[in-house]
Amino acid sequence: MKYVDEFRDGTLARQIATRIAAELQPGRRYHFMEFCGGHTHAISRYGIGELLPPEVRMIHGPGCPVCVLPIGRIDQAIALAMEHHAIVCTYGDTMRVPASNSLSMMKAKARGADIRMVYSAADALKIARAHPDRQVVFFAIGFETTTPPTALVIRQAAAEDLANFSVLSCHVLTPSAITHILQSPEVRQYGTVPLDGFIGPAHVSIIIGSLPYEHFAEEYRKPVVIAGFEPLDVMQAVLMLVRQVNEGRCEVENEFTRAVTREGNLAAQRLVSEVFELRTRFEWRGLGEVPYSALKIRPAFARFDAEQRFGLTYTPVPDHKQCECGAILRGVKRPVDCKLFGTVCTPENPMGSCMVSSEGACAAHYAYGRFKDIPVVAAT
Repeated sequence: MKYVDEFRDGTLARQIATRIAAELQPGRRYHFMEFCGGHTHAISRYGIGELLPPEVRMIHGPGCPVCVLPIGRIDQAIALAMEHHAIVCTYGDTMRVPASNSLSMMKAKARGADIRMVYSAADALKIARAHPDRQVVFFAIGFETTTPPTALVIRQAAAEDLANFSVLSCHVLTPSAITHILQSPEVRQYGTVPLDGFIGPAHVSIIIGSLPYEHFAEEYRKPVVIAGFEPLDVMQAVLMLVRQVNEGRCEVENEFTRAVTREGNLAAQRLVSEVFELRTRFEWRGLGEVPYSALKIRPAFARFDAEQRFGLTYTPVPDHKQCECGAILRGVKRPVDCKLFGTVCTPENPMGSCMVSSEGACAAHYAYGRFKDIPVVAAT
């Protein structure tokens, strides 16, 4: 397929890998974090890790919105359905994230809670129109990519004066999380790894542009290369990062020029700014509370804020003691370092959030990489 196959050319990928190996400085190791789960998926699916020299280590970051969603937020959504008898609408992956008391939204649904999978925020709005006698709550998650559609339905609900529709906002922000990984003492006490640079997210950057990363690169002296999700995009981004490190540069470079601009989508940004404002603090799974890293609904649209409508309070809940999702999200551990991986914890029976979404590090490694970790036994 034109415009896709050309970014999946194996011969070109091997040529870029050869160039990367040739440009590595002797005795030096390179640690790059791909923040976005889409890149994690691409690296596992296309075997990019095997193409790269051993001196280059790719570290999976907290770039999967389902993976960073804390248990306490899932508990809130379940309570809305089970205690307040609301219709709760959410995306499919969120349904399977483990919550408290051995529950998930899917298990709560099996117990009678009216929790429905939707494909878009607009679907939730349709359900609210169709059930004027029921409270309908859209459980909104995601990074900057999925925030504009949520803002749009809130504005539409206001225009229609829908009294039975509200949103439980769990939208989070990418640059804040990257900054927190680098500077927060709380994250460092959990354990961190050395990072030489970042592969910037693709879809998020289409919305926010490359501009927000410039201050980050300058202040924290870490290069950023925004890349698309195809294998050649990722390989080229790694080469660009290696060159920046070798030359002592800390800049924002845009490999994904076919879709990302410096300014981003200004119309989407204006829409989000109209409806949302920054939260002071928000808990991320594996990172703890991250200042100014999430969005809440502005007072002008407060009647569509589920937290205010139902008087919700947030209670943090610790992860499963044996689950290593928190350490995996920070790059401290790999999926195979978790005792539950591939045995107790599988995509069919996830114990942690990293195994739920296809963009999660554990799910990606389970699907594409786990067999390469099995020792080869010589035939006798």
